[in-house]
Order: sequence, then C-alpha cells, then structure tokens
Amino acid sequence: MSGGGGASASASASFEQHPKRRPPAPGPSDQQQQRKLLKLSVQEDDVAAGVVPPVTVVLDGRCICHRVHLSQHTGFRSLAGALRRMFVDTDADDDGEDHGLDLSNAVPGHVVAYEDMEDDLLLAGDLNWKDFVRVAKRIRIIPVKPSRRRKQCGGLNN
Repeated sequence: MSGGGGASASASASFEQHPKRRPPAPGPSDQQQQRKLLKLSVQEDDVAAGVVPPVTVVLDGRCICHRVHLSQHTGFRSLAGALRRMFVDTDADDDGEDHGLDLSNAVPGHVVAYEDMEDDLLLAGDLNWKDFVRVAKRIRIIPVKPSRRRKQCGGLNN
C-alpha cells in the first residue's frame, strides 16, 4: 500500500515543485518588449534593404553600365557622390566630404534622370528619397545640350 501512496505523494511533490506562473513585473518586461520591437524593426529594415534590387546606371554614350544599390545610400547627396566616383575621375576628392555635391553637379555637363516602373523618364530629385528608391528601376545620366542663343548685337545681324 505504501507503494501506491508513495506514487501519489511523489506526483503531488513533483506538482508542487513547479511554482505557479505569475505575470511578469511591469517595469523590466516593458523595456524588454520595446527592445524586442526595436530589434525587429531594425531587422525588418535590413531585410527590406536586401530585397530592393540594384538599379542600373547608364551614362549616355558609354557602352558599359554600372549598378548601384539605392538602399545602401542615405539620400540624393550620397547617390551623387557615388555617381561622381563612378563617372568622374576624383582621386583627389576622396577625403569623404561632399563639397556641395548634389545631383545637379554630380557629373559635370550631364543631367541625372531615372526611369520608373512605367518606363517614364523623370528628373531625379523631384521625389522624396524613399519614393525614389521604391520606383526607380534605371538611372540615366544624359548630356546637357548647349542652348543655341542668337547673338543680339543691336542691329548688327545682317
């Protein structure tokens, strides 16, 4: 009989060994939850950055194209610096400063445009950066055509 009672006593003893689960304290768990959410959001941003495909960069008149990951850039100035390094010999300018660099002067004598998902050609910099990264599928660097001005010399045009 003691064998049967011992089994029930050991079962009740094993049940008593496990403490009842209590809700976690409000202070530390809230901070842990915020850290988890922050960590997840950073991971989601990293995953999203990895999903954005690289964009082809074409300089009109050249046969070779380049590719750039827009998700690795912080904005248009960062992109302008990358375009400058790709297409303009700037060994002297590699000191990390942008010196007022933007898309209008990234490649001298050229305009930076992009093709969107609908194959429309638009001027880069017209959208905010996040929308640009989302819709740009190709960047085209197009030479600026010099404007043909007629000389106005006060009646000397015969």
